[in-house]
Amino acid sequence: MGELLAAPAEAAAGLAVYGARAVDGDAPASTRQALVDADVPGRLAAKDPTLWGPDAAADAAAGLGWLDTHRRSRELLPQLAELTAELGDLDHVVLAGMGGSSLAPEVIARTTGRPLTVLDTTDPGQVRATLADRLERTVVVVASKSGATVETDSLRRAYWQAFLDAGMTEAEAGRHFVVVTDPGSPLEAVAAEMGAIMVPADPEVGGRYSALTALGLVPCALAGVPVTDLLDQADAYAASLGRTEDNPGLALGAALATAATAGRDKIALFADGTGVEGLGDWVEQLLAESTGKDGLGILPVVLESPEHPGVTGPGVLTISYGGALAAGDVPGSGAAAPDVAVNGPLGAHFLAWEYATAAAAIVLGVNPFDQPNVTEAKEHTSAILAGDASTPAPSSTEGAIEVYAPAGTPGDLAGALRHLLDGVHDEGYLAVTAYLDRNADAGVAQLRPLLAVATGRPVTFGWGPRYLHSTGQYHKGGPPAGSFLQITGTVDVDLPVPGKPYSFGELQAAQAAGDRRALSGRERPMLRLHLTERSAGLAQLFDAVGSLRA
Repeated sequence: MGELLAAPAEAAAGLAVYGARAVDGDAPASTRQALVDADVPGRLAAKDPTLWGPDAAADAAAGLGWLDTHRRSRELLPQLAELTAELGDLDHVVLAGMGGSSLAPEVIARTTGRPLTVLDTTDPGQVRATLADRLERTVVVVASKSGATVETDSLRRAYWQAFLDAGMTEAEAGRHFVVVTDPGSPLEAVAAEMGAIMVPADPEVGGRYSALTALGLVPCALAGVPVTDLLDQADAYAASLGRTEDNPGLALGAALATAATAGRDKIALFADGTGVEGLGDWVEQLLAESTGKDGLGILPVVLESPEHPGVTGPGVLTISYGGALAAGDVPGSGAAAPDVAVNGPLGAHFLAWEYATAAAAIVLGVNPFDQPNVTEAKEHTSAILAGDASTPAPSSTEGAIEVYAPAGTPGDLAGALRHLLDGVHDEGYLAVTAYLDRNADAGVAQLRPLLAVATGRPVTFGWGPRYLHSTGQYHKGGPPAGSFLQITGTVDVDLPVPGKPYSFGELQAAQAAGDRRALSGRERPMLRLHLTERSAGLAQLFDAVGSLRA
């Protein structure tokens, strides 16, 4: 770590990137210099849509507003102040959103220590528990750029019905909603019908780049976050975007691209304990969904801490992140030294990582503003809900776990797991995806480090359907290197989606099945484990994974 600190850092407006020049310097030719020679800093700051090639120009022209959205967002501040005052009695803020509409607000709230309930699930148990929590004091921020996200619409319907069932009139229920969506989206008309307050999203910014738009700011302002500080931090940092020196975003982007093109395309991310919490989940979506296409991409692996497995390894670039460092502080903590450390205020982090992702995509030759494979799982889900589904029998059952494995897989649970892990090749990764209750079944996430030890390869963990709007694009459009462990669970008490012919449990099951169908169509190795009783099944699963390490 001392060597990392001793090397020159690239810094601007309180945000510093350590170690990036060393990564770039290890390459036969400097990626950073190539970007400078092509005038990428100036062209990107000027919103040149041709940087990613002619096929991406239209998407880029429509989506480069993130470079200065922090300035346009200042126009929202008076409305946010009025909104916060008007709804001051509603002190339980629930954000119903998916992907970029929920990940950035969650990071902001965690980092600033403000209470915000993020509801980005279709698990009926988790939805029921949230509906039962302080309903009369709840304001629901319904966030969807397109206005057509099925999860968000389902949650809106559930809350609307819950308010009416609690005895509220429609006018009273409407006061408990704030809608954030693009002008002209279907959700704008729904907001008017509900009598809900509508705040326009920035139409020049895509969802995963929307941290400093209304999608990120509205729920956080209602939760008591001083959002002006975030805009100030981004505004101060923005002066660096066109520079060829003292440009941390350029340094970070060059390091990401250099590593990826040299075979280090797995990015291990961990917080260094200096005050920025949960940023890895947001970076995961930004990098994976922006670069994971055309058989290419960068896979973020979000770690619980620097002490957990997966910090280093073949093909891995390790990056720590945190707040501003005091003199003498060391980037990162624990036994593993990161290759790169990014430290600074959160508003600057957002802009720096967005810039770095866009710059890395230039080198990789991919369009960072589309998500061509995200719709596949959605289409499969819709077809399954419409009745296009078969119900296969489990290949075996052990206790509270049904095993659904492809032909040729050992029949026992431990054998099926070992077969999946043995199939992860030297450049591959294992993705664990759990369609469970993020609160009641939170312990399942601890499978990630255990499986990382068992397989010796990068292992990611994602909650379904949340990951479908994040790493789901990389799983299908990125390198064909993934193996997949999907975990589902029996629903004991289901919950209807008001106005729809399906329940939350049926929607959740269809989403899991839709993703399996999309992955199997690409012949990705897949093992599904269904917990017929969740607590007992999880305990049994941990025992089975433990036996793999013996």
